[in-house]
Amino acid sequence: MDTMRDRFITTTSQLLAEEPRLAVVLADISADGFAPARRAHPDRVINVGIREQLLIGAGAGMALTGMRPIMHTFASFLVERPFEQVKLDFGHQGVGGILVSAGGSYDWPAGGFTHMSPGDVALLDTLEGWTVHAPGHPDEAEALLRGAVDGDDRVYVRLSLQANREARPVGGDGGFSVVREGRGGTVVAVGPMLDNVLTATEGLDVSVLYATTVRPFDAAGLRRAVGAGAGASASADVVIVEPYLAGTSTARANEALMELPHRVLGLGVGRAELRRYGQLDEHLAAHGLDARGLRERITGFLRG
Repeated sequence: MDTMRDRFITTTSQLLAEEPRLAVVLADISADGFAPARRAHPDRVINVGIREQLLIGAGAGMALTGMRPIMHTFASFLVERPFEQVKLDFGHQGVGGILVSAGGSYDWPAGGFTHMSPGDVALLDTLEGWTVHAPGHPDEAEALLRGAVDGDDRVYVRLSLQANREARPVGGDGGFSVVREGRGGTVVAVGPMLDNVLTATEGLDVSVLYATTVRPFDAAGLRRAVGAGAGASASADVVIVEPYLAGTSTARANEALMELPHRVLGLGVGRAELRRYGQLDEHLAAHGLDARGLRERITGFLRG
């Protein structure tokens, strides 16, 4: 199976030939993969070098002319480093564009903390009007990217080396899909966390929801899953498992369930920096996001 980043490159290269207003702005990352597309479309595939603030500014300038820019690099260099430009050049100027990241929270541990971005979605949460996708499979990444290219809004597509074994349908409404039904609680698995969540909850009487679009947050879908409106005595236990900073979506879940007695547990990447490089799987285990760690924390919460 190709990676999400591989699929992004091949899909975007195809779309450049189909969509005359589409442009790609790079900051060295993935430049080799886009070399054929750059030769074919030299005016619409631009590599600004290691200048991430310029990456965003150039993309916003293209958007102001009516183009649909895709800006791409590692998440830490796409969202965190040029955050002021993301806030002003796109948000303040009221234009749309697509940010496509690679690297996730710790996809390349040997790169150190400079190349890790567990806080990217939480940071974008401080801004208005961003749609955020976290696909769990290359097929999902392609579908979400194609949908983003067709629009004019501000979209963040968060790619990762972590992937589920099978792709699931990506709905046009971006809502949560029901993977498993149960009565003892609800677990929301975001993107590449689904396989580990399904293994961790095997044999448990819980519902499992799957999310590839996390902003806007599917409040109505969560309320349906927990049976909100079933009666005055109803209550809900919800666990949200995200591949980025733990607790990023707990406030959204609390808002969705504010009229219902409920508890919410946010699982994800911890705030403590893990200073040994290790491997991706070791980071998953250290943050309790492997199947064993998730089982322990989910069952402990539901028994509480």
